[in-house]
Amino acid sequence: MEPTFDLKDHLIKIYHDNFSVLSRFDEPALKKIREKSIEQFNIQGFPNHDMEQWKNTDFREISTQKYDISLKPQPYNPVESYFTCKVHNFDTYMFTLLNGWYVHKNAPITAFPDGTIVGSLAKARELYPEIVNAHLGKYSDDDMNPLTALNTAFMQDGFFIYVPENVHVTKPMQVVSLVNTELNLLIQTRNLIITEQNSSLKLVHCDDSIKFGRTFINTVTEIVVGENANVEYYKLENKDNRSALINNVYVHQTENSTFTSNTITFNAGISRTNTIVSLDGVNCNVDVMGLYLVDSKQRVDNYVMIHHLKPHGRSNQLFKGIIDDEATGSFNGHVIVHRDAQKTEAFQSNKNIALTDTAVVNTKPFLEIYADDVKCSHGATVGQLDQEAMFYLRSRGICERNARMLLLYAFAMDVVNHVKIDALRDQIDNMVSKRLSGELTICDQCVLHCSDETQLNFDIDLSKL
Repeated sequence: MEPTFDLKDHLIKIYHDNFSVLSRFDEPALKKIREKSIEQFNIQGFPNHDMEQWKNTDFREISTQKYDISLKPQPYNPVESYFTCKVHNFDTYMFTLLNGWYVHKNAPITAFPDGTIVGSLAKARELYPEIVNAHLGKYSDDDMNPLTALNTAFMQDGFFIYVPENVHVTKPMQVVSLVNTELNLLIQTRNLIITEQNSSLKLVHCDDSIKFGRTFINTVTEIVVGENANVEYYKLENKDNRSALINNVYVHQTENSTFTSNTITFNAGISRTNTIVSLDGVNCNVDVMGLYLVDSKQRVDNYVMIHHLKPHGRSNQLFKGIIDDEATGSFNGHVIVHRDAQKTEAFQSNKNIALTDTAVVNTKPFLEIYADDVKCSHGATVGQLDQEAMFYLRSRGICERNARMLLLYAFAMDVVNHVKIDALRDQIDNMVSKRLSGELTICDQCVLHCSDETQLNFDIDLSKL
């Protein structure tokens, strides 16, 4: 029998064979970090079921596939020739990554008049080492996450955003991470976002595919939220069934800061988002939310770890999932209220609808509290559609298919309505409707007659849904 391919050994060999290329722009300290990270990955290997945080994510198929690594960017090709953002009336500063590399034509860094800097992380390390080196690798935890260690060992490029103090970027920034290759490619993007005190930023991060082989995307994003700063981070995932997408997001907050994230997953082969937030200042606020719509044999996992380190912090987790066919949706939320974090308020909620008997839902909200003056709660539900609400809708002339859609839509919009960018929220609303419509059984007896352009209105009491 032919031996099984071992991806870990393959990657470690690539690392050693190409160390001079990977580290050619490194400061001595960063070279040491790389070496420590590859050693850590060699010890731990890929996540497995013996690791508590990873027991619901199956890496066995991924770890036996052979992936190539792109050690240099492709020749420049204007983004407009192969990609157009489909969000209508969405006025943003748009930047693009292609197969893990920042896309530009002689403009790897854009410096705005207000001092905001956006561009390639590789170029930022060269031009602004004092800013980058103060934060890069300081908040990610290689010891707890072997995929973060793997990313750190191989990191070359990604996007970099720096917002100086007292600057409010009112126009949203959009980063589109594109895959356009027929190769089986391992993409290891490294992103760094820094907001200084009294600043604000809205960031939309999209993953999309044009041409693709069997891709494995392992991204690490470090976000620094300065004193009295406000960051909104929206993550949209709409990938193919052959992709594996791992997002590791590490957030460091200082006093009076606010961070909001909202991850919407429409399609994925295997998708896992790890969000680790440290509230390292008094009066910090964080909202971590997500919505996942999966079917077929897709898998979506969300892991959230929130550290309350200082007093008067507030955290809220809200995740909802709709799981169809033989798909799997998982939520693992962990809040640690440290000894000095008195007056903490922490809340967790995970709600799921399983549409079939073969759909799998794993949920584990968890509170670990070492302070004695706190308000904390958690809850999780797994169920099916409310039959009383279904009866109410059917009694008003709505067919079963559309009654199901309305109930699922109302369930999902609880998360979507937290998107504060109007044009983006409208687009996500539309995509949720299409996603639900495309996967539910067509009802031939539907009174709405979907192909008929006649507008029909029903007096529906939404409080009953």
